Amino acid sequence: MTRPSLTTDLTSKDFKEYYFLKEELKDFCRSNGLKISGSKNDLEKRIIHFLDTGKSLNESKPKPKEVENSSEITLDSKIGENFRCSEDKREFFEQEIGKSFKFKVKFQKWLKSNPDKTYKDAIAAYHEIQNSKEKTQIDRQFQYNQYIRDFFKDNENMTLKDAIKCWNYKKSLKGHNKYEKSDLEILKN
Repeated sequence: MTRPSLTTDLTSKDFKEYYFLKEELKDFCRSNGLKISGSKNDLEKRIIHFLDTGKSLNESKPKPKEVENSSEITLDSKIGENFRCSEDKREFFEQEIGKSFKFKVKFQKWLKSNPDKTYKDAIAAYHEIQNSKEKTQIDRQFQYNQYIRDFFKDNENMTLKDAIKCWNYKKSLKGHNKYEKSDLEILKN
């Protein structure tokens, strides 16, 4: 069975069985008067609710963000609540760590979960994270990235083109989108 189109004829149960691109989710929301902002997970929740009830999900409006204190950042400054990866913070970290600095996901999570720590602590955590051999957990909305990582873990000698062909096949099937050795069958065609 090929992947069904994302329409109001689809049940939420069937919707959950297939992979849809974020742009497809936004198109569905747009054409049905639903909010199109937010993460892929936010869009999926809205669509599931809509398919189940025919109504828009009653979402509370996000609290207005506090205006950030734009004072100078020092090593002893506290990270603070509602940390945002802004240009002034990037410049500070690049100055302290070097031009190779990047706001990678694991470091961003550390910053957001440690508001009472200082920027000096953050720099130490950054180096610890960079030197860690542990792979970063890929969040659910990045199923493609996880699939590609798992594909190459099992097939080091294959190409990205092979991985993408297997991914495109997998996402058209009902069920999960995790890599399986049997996905390689599509390469024989």
